[in-house]
Amino acid sequence: MFSRILTRKSTKDCSGQTDKLKKALQEADAVVIGAGSGLSTSAGFTYSGERFSAYFSDFAAKYAFQDMYSGGFYPYKTFEEYWAYWSRYIWINRYQDAPKPVYEDLLRLVKDKDCFVLTTNVDHCFQKAGFDKKRLFYTQGDYGLFQCSGPCCQETYENEEMVRRMVESQGFEIGADHRLTCPENGTLKMSVPEKLVPYCPHCGRPMSMNLRCDDTFVEDEGWHQASDRYSEFLRRHRNVKTMFLDLGTGMNTPVIIKFPFWRMTAEWPDAMYARIVRRQGTFLRLFRQRLFRVGLVTGNIRIFGDIDGSSRNGGGRSVRLPFFLVETDFVHFVQQEHLVYFHHRTAFPDIKGAGDIVGDDGHRPDNVGD
Repeated sequence: MFSRILTRKSTKDCSGQTDKLKKALQEADAVVIGAGSGLSTSAGFTYSGERFSAYFSDFAAKYAFQDMYSGGFYPYKTFEEYWAYWSRYIWINRYQDAPKPVYEDLLRLVKDKDCFVLTTNVDHCFQKAGFDKKRLFYTQGDYGLFQCSGPCCQETYENEEMVRRMVESQGFEIGADHRLTCPENGTLKMSVPEKLVPYCPHCGRPMSMNLRCDDTFVEDEGWHQASDRYSEFLRRHRNVKTMFLDLGTGMNTPVIIKFPFWRMTAEWPDAMYARIVRRQGTFLRLFRQRLFRVGLVTGNIRIFGDIDGSSRNGGGRSVRLPFFLVETDFVHFVQQEHLVYFHHRTAFPDIKGAGDIVGDDGHRPDNVGD
């Protein structure tokens, strides 16, 4: 069975290992960051608990919601109530700053690097933290954009002012730091005026969020430009020392970040992959169920058989994959330089080695498309 190589270590024991990872990052000529919902969770963008109660206690009391996701999928009877809920949701997750400066700390770590960010997050945290917007590709959309629900065209629309008016119409006050404050009497409206309900300026259909939830998602001109810039960045850096830095991704959409990063690390001549996660138990359980039965990672990595190395399809192929796995909450890494887990291998002779390259952030996906 899977060898339990990763074990808990003290902060003192981890210091040398942390230095190795930092040194690898410093020596890289280019850094490709792949970010999932775990990164924003570590920054304080949680979708349940105290943060949910602070802004949605009235909806929770009426409908028994326990988190923002549940409320987002509820079939409200009117657009006025639907947009009352979603305007709060959008404002606190797109226009308010994250409670912890995780993204700012990440920028500090890579600010002198030739860097590009690929993310499934839709909260705009990278750009708010100061990352160059020409080096960002938000593949799954943006809370800050509306689109036609049809859609009748491939256009998106900035929504800050529309959402601001919806939120204020419910009784919230918006501070200079964009934080919402409930009225003194604590009473909020659970609907917005009919005149604030957004409709497509072309066809008159209701607007929706520009989020990749189904096949109506709009990939506008800006989306395609970002996609082209990302492809060009990869083309130009294929033959230089490149670090693929995987932060907080899970197994909702691994074909966007995780699997391509693995493939490019295996194929490129001088690439290294580093993954920072909170814990890996969820993914390892999936792995033991032979999720990778037929080799989902192509190129030089082929995964067959069970986790213990047995095979019913001819066995796996040996690969060389420079690799770091760090299991921790990212905020601890960037702020305290403390790693709970660290492991580095340069060769995986059989399937058991592949167990060292997997992990899961341990969180319910807090952003669309992680």
